[in-house]
Amino acid sequence: MDLHEESLELDKLAPATSRRLSSASSAFYSANQSPFFSPRSPKSQLSEPNHSGAPVDNADSIIGIPDSEHCINSRPASSQLAKDLMLLSIFLLRLTKLGRNYGVPFTPSEASLTSSRVRNCDVYIGLHGRKTSLLRFANWFQAELEIQGISCFASDRARIRQSRKHRMVERAMDASSFGVVIVTSQSFQNPYTIEELRFFSNKKNLVPMFFDLGPGDCLVRDIVEKRGDKWEKLGGELWTLYGGLENEWKEAVYGLSRVDEWKLEAQDGNWRECILTAVTLLAIRLGRRSVVEQVSRWRQKVKEEFPFPRDENFIGRKKELSDLEFILFGDVTGDSEKNYFDLKAWPRRKNLTLSWSRSSSFDERRRQAGTIKGKEPIIWKESEKEIEMQSMEFLRKQHHHVPRGKSGGKYGRRKRSNKIVYGKGIACVSGESGIGKTQLLLEFAYRNHQRYKMVLWIGGESRYLRQNYLNLCAFLEVDVGIENCGEKSRVKSFEEQEEAAIFRVRRELMRNIPYLVIIDNLESEKDWWDQRLVMDLLPRFGSETHFIISTRMPQAVNLEPMRLSYLSGIEAMSLMQGCRTSYPLQEIDALRVIEEKLGRITLGLAIVGAILSELPINPTRLLDTINRIPLRDLSWSGKEGHKLRRNTFLLQLFEVCFSIFDHADGPRSLATRMVQASGWFAPAAIPVSLLALAANKIPEKHKGALIWKRIIRSFPCGFTSYTKRSEAEAASMLLRFNIARSSTKQGCIHFNELIKLYARRRGVIGSAQAMARAVISRASVSHHSEHLWAACFLVLGFGNDPILVDLKASELLVLVKEVVLPLAIRTFVTFSRCDAALELLRSCTDALEAADQAFVAPVEKWLDKSLCWRPIQTTAQLNPRLWQDLALARATVLETRAKLMLRGGLFDISDDLIRKAIFIRTSICGENHPDTISSKETLSKLTRLLANVQAHTSP
Repeated sequence: MDLHEESLELDKLAPATSRRLSSASSAFYSANQSPFFSPRSPKSQLSEPNHSGAPVDNADSIIGIPDSEHCINSRPASSQLAKDLMLLSIFLLRLTKLGRNYGVPFTPSEASLTSSRVRNCDVYIGLHGRKTSLLRFANWFQAELEIQGISCFASDRARIRQSRKHRMVERAMDASSFGVVIVTSQSFQNPYTIEELRFFSNKKNLVPMFFDLGPGDCLVRDIVEKRGDKWEKLGGELWTLYGGLENEWKEAVYGLSRVDEWKLEAQDGNWRECILTAVTLLAIRLGRRSVVEQVSRWRQKVKEEFPFPRDENFIGRKKELSDLEFILFGDVTGDSEKNYFDLKAWPRRKNLTLSWSRSSSFDERRRQAGTIKGKEPIIWKESEKEIEMQSMEFLRKQHHHVPRGKSGGKYGRRKRSNKIVYGKGIACVSGESGIGKTQLLLEFAYRNHQRYKMVLWIGGESRYLRQNYLNLCAFLEVDVGIENCGEKSRVKSFEEQEEAAIFRVRRELMRNIPYLVIIDNLESEKDWWDQRLVMDLLPRFGSETHFIISTRMPQAVNLEPMRLSYLSGIEAMSLMQGCRTSYPLQEIDALRVIEEKLGRITLGLAIVGAILSELPINPTRLLDTINRIPLRDLSWSGKEGHKLRRNTFLLQLFEVCFSIFDHADGPRSLATRMVQASGWFAPAAIPVSLLALAANKIPEKHKGALIWKRIIRSFPCGFTSYTKRSEAEAASMLLRFNIARSSTKQGCIHFNELIKLYARRRGVIGSAQAMARAVISRASVSHHSEHLWAACFLVLGFGNDPILVDLKASELLVLVKEVVLPLAIRTFVTFSRCDAALELLRSCTDALEAADQAFVAPVEKWLDKSLCWRPIQTTAQLNPRLWQDLALARATVLETRAKLMLRGGLFDISDDLIRKAIFIRTSICGENHPDTISSKETLSKLTRLLANVQAHTSP
């Protein structure tokens, strides 16, 4: 519930509670009055606003967290206390219902409901104005204080129309330890803000927070004489609005310059830093050392929010960046505002209200109806729940394609889904592979990261999406483990446990803390594991958290995406030229031919620019070289093959890069082999050491491709031929040629999906086996879990996927002990991904059973055939120790599956699995072995649970 919604509730209920009650806060307000003067009564400084208690009008009242969480120093009268208790109970019930509807549990502390002690409020927040950015900042600041356990009270007193509510706010001001006044250019026209400045300044606890202002802008002389851009229209004799008390008004403004210890300026690019600094300073003054330490830990964690470093040579996309800001915020600020201009709007229908800016007042919405900024004429479309802004071009398409009279069925669904919603905090960017979607999102995140507490980056690949989403728990400081997601009174099913884990992450994203969640490269609208819709993972839109989704799909998550087009001709030419500033006209023509043949794909243009920058070669020679490279005979079947078939010139460009690497490093170029191995890794940052290990395990290439190697050697190269390079040098070469991109993780690099797809289709023998063996032998479960999953997909096969890597029995044992068991337990216990962990163990069991069948099959040798009196032997007889180790490993996997099945209440399946494990261990180790005894104890526990279940279910 945001500040505006809470203010509406407070209009109906006198002493309302906060959205999140604190045990250290009081539930009631005092009936005694604090010595405030009325800004509208200049004759007396001690008079109160309105003691009659009669409401002035029906305008909105207090904004921010209502008053039950904030303490006042005196006790209410007994009759008033009874009334407060009754109204408080009603409001808590309403908040509980709202929590159920929005998925946010509401559990007020016991002390806040039963204790009649009155405690002090920590911070009072005063502000004035309904500007969207101001309210968003105030919401964030207020929520950040509360989440750190600092009780606060926020109010825009100019919007209060009832004297009783004025008295409540005055008591909160009187009881607060610090008074934070958010100062804007409109504050000096507001008598209540002037009163707050004077009051807290006299108490020596004023904390001014300048919003889009600086202390140097708040000079009395400049304001009165209308000096400077800020005060030309807003300045003048503003004390007349205060009631004619000029000296008191000037004293309040002078008071801002006397507060030297607080230097808090919230400009467009430092919101996060300003809020964290304010929380830290307030926590120090309040003696909350734990808050200071927590904020310090958060600052360290924030350093890992971006997966890639910022591209300092980012080109173009100004229009797209402005569009993203407009879609997410419903408004643009700063430099983005230059990309828009005022447009004429269609006549507004009678009684039509605009809801894209929910916090705006009715008068402001009327003014905005004719001055919306956009790229083309727009109209307002009324739907069941909200008014959405759509382009006229899109509406014309709907008019042509959707017949009249068909409101349901196929046409109706298409009409409802194809829409761009502005100001709701959700944006979708669509475009083909390599066009620059990730780069656009990364640039937007770097430009706007200070407007969010943190940027949360999620890889959208279907197999890894669920795990990537749950990985946010480390940043959000949420525990999604099995031990904390269930009620101990009953056993929850696996589906309920997974839903509880997802709910915990979703709940954190629904608070008033703004996050930017980026789902990059969303492959499907359904999860690969259980076909659940991706929308089920995300919280409701419209909260402070914003979402950006990039995808190759033409449409995703029931939204019409912003389709990313190619770079302009000038931008593409600048990207291809690289470090060279100018070329002759003939070379410019060659660059244009290369651009057309590449399909204007941004990835290809960047690689061309890197080649021209790194090597002494001109565009004409490069074009001729690419054309002469023979295209490999690849398999073009399936969707992935279709992506490659569409742009064969780009594949020839890849081959040019590989040949450059081979020419620089010899036939066994480490850089080329690293690219070949990268195709089988997970879509995450790959450690260079792990990638180099996999590359070194790739066997020797067969003879061939000599013709195009001679072609490459025909032009000059800037490298010394056949010089063996280290893994760091090979990775640097990949980065310089834009084949790979650097990562913010130390010692890791990323590869574009198109390059990885081509590396897989290139069909180098042994690359998949090399990747799997390298990951199994070197990777860590806690740091490289994505790549371990990728290796398991290759070795074990999941669902209908074929097994691409055949391991030896000894290697399979290492996989089970070092990878499968710890990975499955971590996935199940730490992240509550029950189905994925159990599927991994089931596939491992199948692989062990297949290996056991191979061991007991007869082994035929030519020597045995000649000696007919010899009995036929099996592999188990030839190597009994290895066979026993495989059998015991299978027993361990079965027992682990049985214990996990107990967590989900599947007792019958668990009983069957544990009995198989006991049989194997008894046969090999004996009855008295510790492992056999442990398995029998598990069976005894399971038998008792089954008996209890049968006793409860029997009539």
